[in-house]
Amino acid sequence: MYAALWRALPGPWWVKLIIVLIALVGIFLLLMEVVFPKIGPMMPWTEVGVQSMAYVSAQYC
Repeated sequence: MYAALWRALPGPWWVKLIIVLIALVGIFLLLMEVVFPKIGPMMPWTEVGVQSMAYVSAQYC
């Protein structure tokens, strides 16, 4: 799969490497700026917080 993608890219190996790095950075930024903020509120672990030890101790006593 990756070999077929590598062969499909134009240019010498260093141009292919630059294209792949730019694509990876673009995908990363797209995920961080668009996708993850959209699905974040739908995740079950969005309401996490740090509690004091007194509260935790009182719960288990």
